[in-house]
Amino acid sequence: MAVRQAATAGTPGPRREEEAALLFERAHYRHDPRWLLPVTPRLCLACALELLPDPGVSLVRKKHMLSCFRDALVRHTSLVTQLVSQDQRVCIHFISVLFGLLCSMEDGSVTDLCIEVLIQITTQLKLEQTIRCLLDECHKELCNMPSMRGSLATLTLLGKLVDAIPALADELVMEHGNLMEHLLRGLVYPSEGIQASVCYLYGKLYSSPVAAEMLSGHFREKLFPLFLSILDGAQTKELQINCLGLLRQLLKYDLFVSMIMNQDGLAESAKNIEGSSGNTSLPLVLKKLLLSRDETLQVASAHCITAVLVHSPAKHAPAFIHADIPEFLFEHLSSSSEVLVWSSCNCLTLLAEEPLFFSKCHTVYGIEAVVRSLQGSLKMNNIELHKQGLLLFAEILTRQPEEIKLFTSSAMCRDAGHALQEAVSSPVLEVAAEALKATSAFLRKDHQSTPPVQYGELRALLEAMLNRCAEFSQTLLNRRPLGHASSRDSEKAILQKGKFLLSTLEGFRSACRLAIEFQSEPSAQENPFTAPSAKKEDTLEAFSEFLLSACDSLCIPMVMRHLEQTTHPALMEVFLSILHNLFVIVPHMKEKFSKKLASSSFIRLTLELKARFCSGLSHSALNQVCSNFLYYMCLNLLSAPEKTGPPSKEELSAVSELLQHGLPQISSRSPESLAFLSDRQYMEGAARQRQYCILLLFYLAYIHEDRFVSDAELFEAVQSFLLSLQDQGERPPLVVFKASIYLLAICQDKDNTLHETMVSAIRKFLEGIPDLQLVYTHHPLLLRFFLLYPELMSRYGHRVLELWFFWEESSYEELDDVTSAGQPALPASLGVLFQLLRSIPSILLILLDLIYSSPVDTAHKVLISLRTFLRRNEDIQVGGLIRGHFLLILQRLLVEHGASPSGASGNLPLLLSLLSLMQLRNVSEQELDSMAMKLLHQVSKLCGKCSPTDVDILQPSFNFLYWSLHQTTPSSQKRAAAVLLSSTGLMELLEKMLALTLAKADSPRTALLCSAWLLTASFSAQQHKGSLQVHQTLSVEMDQVLKALSFPKKKAALLSAAILCFLRTALRQSFSSALVALVPSGAQPLSATEDTVLAPLRMSQVRSLVIGLQNLLVQKDPLLSQACVGCLEALLDYLDARSPDIALHVASQPWNRFLLFTLLDAGENSFLRPEILRLMTLFMRYRSSSVLSHEEVGDVLQDVALADLSTLSNTTLQALHGFFQQLQSMGHLADHSMAQTLQASLEGLPPSTSSGQPPLQDMLCLGGVAVSLSHIRN
Repeated sequence: MAVRQAATAGTPGPRREEEAALLFERAHYRHDPRWLLPVTPRLCLACALELLPDPGVSLVRKKHMLSCFRDALVRHTSLVTQLVSQDQRVCIHFISVLFGLLCSMEDGSVTDLCIEVLIQITTQLKLEQTIRCLLDECHKELCNMPSMRGSLATLTLLGKLVDAIPALADELVMEHGNLMEHLLRGLVYPSEGIQASVCYLYGKLYSSPVAAEMLSGHFREKLFPLFLSILDGAQTKELQINCLGLLRQLLKYDLFVSMIMNQDGLAESAKNIEGSSGNTSLPLVLKKLLLSRDETLQVASAHCITAVLVHSPAKHAPAFIHADIPEFLFEHLSSSSEVLVWSSCNCLTLLAEEPLFFSKCHTVYGIEAVVRSLQGSLKMNNIELHKQGLLLFAEILTRQPEEIKLFTSSAMCRDAGHALQEAVSSPVLEVAAEALKATSAFLRKDHQSTPPVQYGELRALLEAMLNRCAEFSQTLLNRRPLGHASSRDSEKAILQKGKFLLSTLEGFRSACRLAIEFQSEPSAQENPFTAPSAKKEDTLEAFSEFLLSACDSLCIPMVMRHLEQTTHPALMEVFLSILHNLFVIVPHMKEKFSKKLASSSFIRLTLELKARFCSGLSHSALNQVCSNFLYYMCLNLLSAPEKTGPPSKEELSAVSELLQHGLPQISSRSPESLAFLSDRQYMEGAARQRQYCILLLFYLAYIHEDRFVSDAELFEAVQSFLLSLQDQGERPPLVVFKASIYLLAICQDKDNTLHETMVSAIRKFLEGIPDLQLVYTHHPLLLRFFLLYPELMSRYGHRVLELWFFWEESSYEELDDVTSAGQPALPASLGVLFQLLRSIPSILLILLDLIYSSPVDTAHKVLISLRTFLRRNEDIQVGGLIRGHFLLILQRLLVEHGASPSGASGNLPLLLSLLSLMQLRNVSEQELDSMAMKLLHQVSKLCGKCSPTDVDILQPSFNFLYWSLHQTTPSSQKRAAAVLLSSTGLMELLEKMLALTLAKADSPRTALLCSAWLLTASFSAQQHKGSLQVHQTLSVEMDQVLKALSFPKKKAALLSAAILCFLRTALRQSFSSALVALVPSGAQPLSATEDTVLAPLRMSQVRSLVIGLQNLLVQKDPLLSQACVGCLEALLDYLDARSPDIALHVASQPWNRFLLFTLLDAGENSFLRPEILRLMTLFMRYRSSSVLSHEEVGDVLQDVALADLSTLSNTTLQALHGFFQQLQSMGHLADHSMAQTLQASLEGLPPSTSSGQPPLQDMLCLGGVAVSLSHIRN
């Protein structure tokens, strides 16, 4: 009564009729207004407290009040919470009233409303006393209940309360422990509704780890067998779902999983529990649910199986397998439900970890369902389903025993290949990565149908796999870092790329192993069903050649690009094992493939890997793979040498044994290997063998132009090695001595000669060799080596020259053709010989002897060589021949080293520099002859094959091209420009160079960038002027150009001038060049009216450019200032043509006046600088009186009249003439005296200044950059 009195104190007052249903009329007038909700619905808490328990109030009215109270809680949560929490006694009483109403009502809708309101109030108030009150009421109700018949509402409330407040689970178990006995009573009560509520509450209790631990004994002794029986016999979906929910919670704990899966423990516990059956087991119960037609139950059952298996597949999987559950899971893979398919795949993946899964042939039964499910899921957008299906497929393919064939028909095998092909081509990286693993497992001999092997399908699968990897790698290459924050993303991307590449290589290695295994099976060599007359493409030989081609064109480039970023031992182990396998797969191509690998620096690469990762006992597998790869590659190279006879079988056998024992012991870096080779101390057998191996590796690398150590150091090391052999009285194997002689000859500097002791030692070694051919390697430097030392020449000169001409393959007929126009270039080999002939005339005697004593072919070659030498030495004109020689040398270089001209010759940059300097010496304009055009073509071709890092080659090449364009007649300019524009490689290189302008790191590339911008401006001007054909457009980002001008590099005035030259050309062409395409940078803002008029420029870009030009002018660099003024002129012309108002606005900026007077403050008569004169002319042309007033113009003219014009340069005089003409054309001078002064000044100018001709000394080399001053200015 005290609580009710506290709630009812207040003054009476009338209320509206529509609120009558929510108010207790006969008592409401006594209630304090603070218990009335201030918003709609106008609920009175005091009225509710009196109305709800009143038996005289109808059920409908009570239900209406509860419904309104629930709605108010949802819509006005804070207001209702404040209303209820005003007095804690009232709050507790209200909860008691609601709970009493809950227990007394049999209407389900009323009880649901009561439960909902109680849960909302309890969770919103968060008062411990109210929660404890509600728990006590529930506990008291269950304890006082003689039967569980009316417990449904209380149990439901408890379950939902624990669900809303999970922390209550621990409190219920600790403080209301005997509640569990009542739950057991409800579990055995014959009402599935009550049982479902009990299971729901149990599920919430066991979701808490603390409560679950405390209830473990209760579960083991009482709940466990009873629960499984109820689940097995459940009829309603509600009970089934709640039982499965409880099961899911129990299966989180290993203890409960062990209990549930222990059949013996289940039977023992069932004896003591009434209503339980000992014959029930979890696998059988879940199997029953799997067989139901309810998708929800099927998914829940699959989840429960998964929850059991994750604890220990090896321990629990057999029970499910014996229950034939895999069979039904495979059936569910054909379901249209993505959730059910995913769940089934997840279960099967875990079951596949048990060998029994395969021995009972479940996979043979279900593989077709897996493939079809995978094909269907790949057409959906569910990425997780794709990944899970591929994971299952990969597990089955990997673990399937070889003796049990998985694919029983070729059609099924083909479908599997098609599914994998589609999966590896997925744009989603995670899906493609899983597909790669499955592909690697699929490429097993026992998985392929024989006969026939479907090589065409396998090839398509591998092509898709490799193309996807190449596409992914290229995507990462195209993403450029945008700042420091992207470095971590870049590292992550490299790591991701490495993993994807590793998976791709593992799949490719599986294909290689498959090809090797099929070599021993005659039935797998080709399709036996192919008609005899048909072209046999689907053969093992064709597949093997495809593997070699794919490795060469895709695998190797991808790995080498990845090596530029990082090196991963596991990846390199797989990669080198692939290369090793290819020697076996394509035996008829192994020598050619080995030569290509050696010439691509693979000997160096492998040795670096061994040195970096294989020292000591680390990475033993990688060491073995590297050693095997080197072993087979070295044997292949030694078995088929170029221009010399192959070694005998005995020699090869000895070398094979030597490499087999020595290569695994080599794990040192190149300097350490050289030091070990130079060691003169006593060497035992194993150490000497290691020296032999190191020497052979250097030899084979040098033969294939892979010079990865210093020539001088190697030269000294080989000498020490030979002297050590002499000291110990040893004779090396012939192949080793052959390598030593070759390396001495190759590494010997022209100014260095061997000591007499070394020459004597070499001669003694040679004396023990029956024929020099056994140690001869065809090379001009080896010829020079034998002929340079009299002691060797006297004994071996004749034989070495005979071998030389026998193996020499130069075109001697062309050398002897005196009627041909022009003189062909002398081969490098004969150049060495002729040089020796000039320095050692006695060699001529040996050549004469060879003419008489050699075979006809050899003698003919010697004769032609002698005639050529005598003809060429009559009158040597080095300067006159250099252009022709250089052209042919360049042509040969591009043919022999087209892929990498930078590594062809270290002297190439010097030759190019010489060529460009010779061009600079041509003072007057000259027509370009055919030789010059060819040189232009070849130099542009050379540039097109270089990368931006080849600065030494590109800088002189660009200088030569630039001067050739600007130092000739207009007609030749047009021809030259057409030739250069046809070189797409050069255009692509220029585009790359322009994109590098904003590179942050300062590098020696700045000068090269200047040349690139100047060349681009020249090409664009000539193309536009002559309407020349464009084969390759250049894309330039306007914003990036403006950024380069706004933030110029330090000490890069010439670079800014070159960019301005380019920009001036583009403005004069109104951005209509067919050669240069200006592309936007990223997302573009909405265009304003001004932007539309100025398109493709935006007004913001105009402002940025003007500010950049002003800032650059302030630097007061003469050449840069002229370039700035020229660009500003072009800009204002461009603006004036589109919007004269904007042009006038830009020209009249107040800052221009400040800029002009800043420049005029540079010193005495600074106004006579050409850039300032042009700037004033420009401002006058746009009538910018705010920049330069009438009086100031008069002052300038007076100063000009006083100046000595004869001392001014032609450039200044031209600018002054333009200034006067502008003033005269404008009629700017109203003063008669000033007009006379102007007329006198104009007449005083030399007549040549008005012709517009550039000065004679126009071509300069500034900082290594070819520059035409007239091009920069005009």
